[in-house]
Amino acid sequence: MNFHEVRFPASLSFGSVGGPERRTDVVTLANGFEERNTPWAHSRRRYDAGLGLRALEDIETLIAFFEARQGQVYGFRWKDWSDYKSATAAAEVSFRDQVIGTGDGITSAFQLVKRYTSGDHSYARPITKPVLGTVRVGLNQDELREGVDYQLDLERGMVQFVFAPEVGTEVVAGFEFDVPVRFDTDRIQTSVASFQAGEAPNVPVVEVRVP
Repeated sequence: MNFHEVRFPASLSFGSVGGPERRTDVVTLANGFEERNTPWAHSRRRYDAGLGLRALEDIETLIAFFEARQGQVYGFRWKDWSDYKSATAAAEVSFRDQVIGTGDGITSAFQLVKRYTSGDHSYARPITKPVLGTVRVGLNQDELREGVDYQLDLERGMVQFVFAPEVGTEVVAGFEFDVPVRFDTDRIQTSVASFQAGEAPNVPVVEVRVP
């Protein structure tokens, strides 16, 4: 996969607009009822990087970053300021934030996930780009040590335990994370006059899947 493990400047993504999108196929039947289905198991996020630009120096930074990624060719990390950690917005990250699996005595690798819950329903989002130095992992109520009890793949979001957790053991984790994205355009148009007048360029960014 063409991906650069570098984050789009967080100071520029702050103030951007974006969020998750879903794809739903809606069929209206002859009796007026609907059938709704989705071909996507997971949502995909889109952003506009142009809205975070506040100075002419930001445009220079954007163009340098865009050229280094060769437009849409190489993906990169993106900090979504509205959703970037396992804890709630006002809380600090704790190793008990998310249950990422349950031990069966055999499985030793677990994917980081973040759960979104409303009422009786929830969605488990795979987290593939955790942020270095922020990941905390535990079993039940005990926090473990990276490099001793487990290894972390920062490019895939996988936790590999030295020994498979015992049957029934809750595998928990807390973390900050980035979104894997790419530019959704091969062209950036900027105008210094328009920018000084308050008009931001349109710089679409879209989430990509990480194998």
